[in-house]
Amino acid sequence: MRQAWDDAICTLGGTPDRAADDLVTRYAEPHRRYHTTRHVEAVLADADRLGTELGLTARDRAVVVLAACAHDVVYDARPGEDERASAAWAVAALTRAGLAPELASRVEALVLATLTHEAAPDDLPAAVLLDADLAILAAPPADYADYVAGVRAEYAAVPDDAWRTGRSAVLEALAARAELYVTAPARARWEAAARANVARESAALAHG
Repeated sequence: MRQAWDDAICTLGGTPDRAADDLVTRYAEPHRRYHTTRHVEAVLADADRLGTELGLTARDRAVVVLAACAHDVVYDARPGEDERASAAWAVAALTRAGLAPELASRVEALVLATLTHEAAPDDLPAAVLLDADLAILAAPPADYADYVAGVRAEYAAVPDDAWRTGRSAVLEALAARAELYVTAPARARWEAAARANVARESAALAHG
């Protein structure tokens, strides 16, 4: 993650500073169980693969890398607030690194897209980021269970009943989407497995 961030800064004409160190520190915070460095590195790997398949330019790939690194840099289990705070962190870090304002704004927009997980039809970099972020939904059942347990641990302060209600709402919203993934390669690779996992978890929550 550290090297990916610094390399992307250089690709876009900036000068790396200590922001990468802050990334490493934040993603190692003790209250995190799923939204850790491991998650970021998985998103980076999946985004790289999708970006290659879809022919993203070097500039767009660098923007996606920065957004992937920053998208959960602030994580306190506060949906909406976390994404906005992470986007603000990204703008401040990229401004310090000397990136052009339009590039900082572009990364900010991609981070904020993870709030709704919706991308404009012609926004391929956003689609790549969002699909990579949701790749975990298609994980093998044991890995998916670990993911769910990790997120539940991050919401440990939430009582079980409230957790079941909130999590069920999230899963219902996912299941209601015509397609979970935006890009064709992601749909071909992950859609079926992701829907099976979501349905399995929903059924488990419904039965208490």
